[in-house]
Amino acid sequence: MLVRQIHDQKLAQYAYLIGCPSTGEAIIMDPERDIDRYVALAAHHKLHIVAAADTHIHADYLSGLREFAERGVKVYASDEGAPEWRYEWLPGSAYTYQLLKNNDRFTVGNVELTALHTPGHTPEHLSYLVQDLGAGAAEPISMITGDFVFVGDVGRPDLLESAAGVTGTMEPGARQLYQSVESFKRLPEYLQVWPAHGAGSACGKSLGDVPGSTIGYELRTNPSIRAATSEAHFVAFILSGQPEPPVYFARMKRENRAGPTVLGRVPSPVHLDRPTLASLAGRTDVALFDTRGRTAFLASHMPASILAEIDYQLVNIVGSYIEERVPVYLVVGEDRLDEAVRALIRIGVDDIRGYVTPMDVEAYAANGGAMASIPSIDMAALEQRRLAGGVTILDVRGRVDFDHFHVPDAINVAHTRLLVRLADVPTAYPVLVHCNSGARSAHAASLLQRHGYDVTNVADAMANYRETALAASTTA
Repeated sequence: MLVRQIHDQKLAQYAYLIGCPSTGEAIIMDPERDIDRYVALAAHHKLHIVAAADTHIHADYLSGLREFAERGVKVYASDEGAPEWRYEWLPGSAYTYQLLKNNDRFTVGNVELTALHTPGHTPEHLSYLVQDLGAGAAEPISMITGDFVFVGDVGRPDLLESAAGVTGTMEPGARQLYQSVESFKRLPEYLQVWPAHGAGSACGKSLGDVPGSTIGYELRTNPSIRAATSEAHFVAFILSGQPEPPVYFARMKRENRAGPTVLGRVPSPVHLDRPTLASLAGRTDVALFDTRGRTAFLASHMPASILAEIDYQLVNIVGSYIEERVPVYLVVGEDRLDEAVRALIRIGVDDIRGYVTPMDVEAYAANGGAMASIPSIDMAALEQRRLAGGVTILDVRGRVDFDHFHVPDAINVAHTRLLVRLADVPTAYPVLVHCNSGARSAHAASLLQRHGYDVTNVADAMANYRETALAASTTA
């Protein structure tokens, strides 16, 4: 048996290529939409992908299951949960597929997979036991846990309610998750755990930055599993401290259930000429995402463009900072264009009309093109302006951090929820926006400026505000 874990760093997502070298057949587990890279990886190992499977209806990216089905690959998906939680696009379709119930088994070459119903993160969630029959193994080697068990955490049960808006599902999901954890405790401790996400994913609150684990290790060290001393204690623990989900999660859930649009191939945006670039300045009916570093962006950028650093939460920013069906343009280097495009199509941002390079923007500015900037201050200046009055302090950290400590009179809106909560940010006064370090706030400031706010970014650490406030109180 051959196994390769494929890591998408921007989504902190793991897919798995599992192959049988003796037959040349392989399956891909939890694929993203740009499936050409999985096909190429399989071919590199002299394998042919004959099957694809999902663990559940994902909320953080668009599944590649339908892309494989379009190519004639047999796909496997859950048939568990109530009807309202099941796939809509697959049953009754012309695709080659099999819907799975608890303990259903299938083989790919000499590899056997057994579906286990592990609800809680979602009602239909499946995990898969993997057994190498070709090697004569009498027991499974691993459990593909999807968003059920991560290294150091378990999948959050609140997303149907907090992200998709399905009220009344949070606590029942937590109780289902408790029962799934109890079943997990009875599995052999030697089984490897192959999760669908690592650190950086919003599908949990404290995921480890380790690609895999074992059941025994998680039983001993995973705080969420250790909290399952009783159902009541587990429910209280797992529902507390969950981060605000990005806005686009609701759309991913809806589209994965209804059926993602078939991509076919990765888009190739055109390089824009200077007149077309100039025509984008100040427009809010399109979105120009600038992937440069925040320092360069704050100093000078196209009016109404949005900061979306390619190495910092690119997917969360793009997915959360524009409405659906808004055409997208990019400021990105030629060497990273494909990387950026692939990241965006994985969350269904397919209408990427064109791109320009940072050098193109510099040339546009040098020739008198309209440019904008966002001023930056430190925490000491924030405190001075707060005491003087006539400003709005906006804290774009998560609610947990805000509740722990915050600037007096600050408004709290997590940066990934800012677009849908703009009405909560007053326009009467200049807005001073901060986070924990100046990173999230820089991106949020660009969104606020796009929507007409007089905004200043606080490019400083929250820890420095503590010192500033302490010094001020001591002096007083």
